[in-house]
Amino acid sequence: MAGNERVYRYSFASVYPHYIAKAEKKGRTRDEVDRIILWLTGYTPEQFEARLADGSDLETFYGQAPRLNPARAGITGLICGIRVEAIEEPLMREIRYLDKLIDELAKGKAMEKILRRQG
Repeated sequence: MAGNERVYRYSFASVYPHYIAKAEKKGRTRDEVDRIILWLTGYTPEQFEARLADGSDLETFYGQAPRLNPARAGITGLICGIRVEAIEEPLMREIRYLDKLIDELAKGKAMEKILRRQG
C-alpha cells in the first residue's frame, strides 16, 4: 500500500471533476457519471453529495460505501495498461473499476452495458 498511499489521500471531490470532464468531452453527461458512481458504490444521491462536500479521501469514499455492487466483479479489461481484474490491492481495484466504467462511458457504450445489465 505504501506506493499508493498518496493516491488514496486524494479527495474524491478533487478527482470527480475529471470524470465529468472526460465524459462531457465525448458528449456524455454528469448525470450518467453520477449514475455509474451510485451504481458502483450504493450511495444515495444525498449521501454522495455529502461525501463530495465533506472532502472524503478515496480510502474513506470507498471504505464507507454503503454497498459496493457485487456485479462490479464483472468489470474486466485494461486501464492504464493494467488488467483491472488482476489488480491485487482491493482499494486500487475499486478505484480502477470506476476509471474503467468512465472509460466505457466516454467510448460511447450504452448505460445498460456499463451497469452490467442483461438483456
